[in-house]
Amino acid sequence: MQEYIIHTDGGARGNPGPAGIGVAIFESDGTEIATVSEYIGEATNNVAEYTAIERAFAKLRTLAPDTKNVRVTVKLDSQLAERQLNGAYKVKDVTLKTHFDRIKAGLDDFASVKFVHVRRENNKRADELANEAMDKAM
Repeated sequence: MQEYIIHTDGGARGNPGPAGIGVAIFESDGTEIATVSEYIGEATNNVAEYTAIERAFAKLRTLAPDTKNVRVTVKLDSQLAERQLNGAYKVKDVTLKTHFDRIKAGLDDFASVKFVHVRRENNKRADELANEAMDKAM
């Protein structure tokens, strides 16, 4: 069984505004094996957060195509996204619901997926990658 820890972050300068995402994928021993730093255009913070999660799973599928043998822990500093993805909050926003539905549709492909809220200071690598993407675009 393979285990991965993924840190995701999305942000917008203004809300909405120029937005970027950051993803850092780690093996269970803490070795960083992949990153995503991407400018996504004008978006809200919440859309950027969800886009980061979607890109994280897309990237992980390229690294570990045998997803049935993969356990994933996604660490994110968006309490809203974490609580929605864990079922504690409903998704009322139509745009977020589209992202939410795409993410949820793919989760059964994996042995297990956990979404864990972390404080911003414990999500520095993903934050750095998201800000790098916004800096390059601006």
